[in-house]
Amino acid sequence: MITHSPTEVYVPSESRYKNMPYQRCGNSGVLLSRLSLGLWQNFGSNDSYENARTLVHTAFDAGITHFDLANNYGPSYGAAETTFGKMLKQDLRHYRDELFISSKAGYDMWPGPYGDGGSRKYLIASCDQSLARTNLNYFDVFYHHRLDTDTPLEETMQALDHIVRSGKALYAGISNYDADNTEKAIKIMQRLGTPLLIHQPRYNLFDRWIERGLTNVLIDQGVGSIVFSPLAQGLLTSKYLNGIPKDSRIANKGIVHLNEDHITPEKRDKIFKLNELAKERGQNLAQMAIAWTLHNPAVTSCLIGASKKEQILDAVAALEHTTFSENELKTIDDILNSGSKEKHD
Repeated sequence: MITHSPTEVYVPSESRYKNMPYQRCGNSGVLLSRLSLGLWQNFGSNDSYENARTLVHTAFDAGITHFDLANNYGPSYGAAETTFGKMLKQDLRHYRDELFISSKAGYDMWPGPYGDGGSRKYLIASCDQSLARTNLNYFDVFYHHRLDTDTPLEETMQALDHIVRSGKALYAGISNYDADNTEKAIKIMQRLGTPLLIHQPRYNLFDRWIERGLTNVLIDQGVGSIVFSPLAQGLLTSKYLNGIPKDSRIANKGIVHLNEDHITPEKRDKIFKLNELAKERGQNLAQMAIAWTLHNPAVTSCLIGASKKEQILDAVAALEHTTFSENELKTIDDILNSGSKEKHD
């Protein structure tokens, strides 16, 4: 006797590729959707699985094909990969070849001396564990998540080369590397015969560090980039125009990387002025902030996060207007440089 309703089979929108633009990733043959969905937040063991499932469905229906994970995304560590693996089995197994799935390793993952960093032992073990959690045979790209100055760069790149050559990933990437070490990593990978596909740095209106050398390296070497935190953890939205809402991330004392010190009176004034410019462009502030990152010729895709499907649809709407006039770009620079000089990196 059937005691429960069978799971409804997910069928993606037939028009999912109609409006989403795609851009070539560096000099490779890979085309990436201009927006990608990150699973850092809202896919953990304490989050609603059905909501997470809705987020992925909404993204794929809109033509977003790149889904970004890391071994320690949660909470708890590994939970986001497990959640996404369940969705792959339940909803997306027939569409695997339409998806570009990535994961990363580099930060703390398990106790002891081998659960962190950039060693060959850590990276290969991490990749194997991530594949098991997601129930995948391979990742489309596997990243080293952050530079480890205690490990020779050659060892880290050799590990990525091995992961690709063993069929565990199709491409290799790096994240959070500075310009100098990015160039060194690119050259090592070229010598090994596994060209580096992509770099994943933080980039937004308040954090433009990649413009001081990294973007030139990526363009010159033909390496793509996917930028994260385009909304500066929510600062570049209308949320903080009138103060700090009680339910905001800044008000959450448990979020150590975001607090009230990040929203000074000077920064709030800049947010207000940027919001006025966005309205003149026919966008909200979040849409303009996303569009601005894509204006940079070094940026292949913008990595967004979401807690509800409306945020994804709002971000997709930003793609309707990604061009900026010279006057708009100057206005943005004038706003960001006005008042006290704040450190944005």
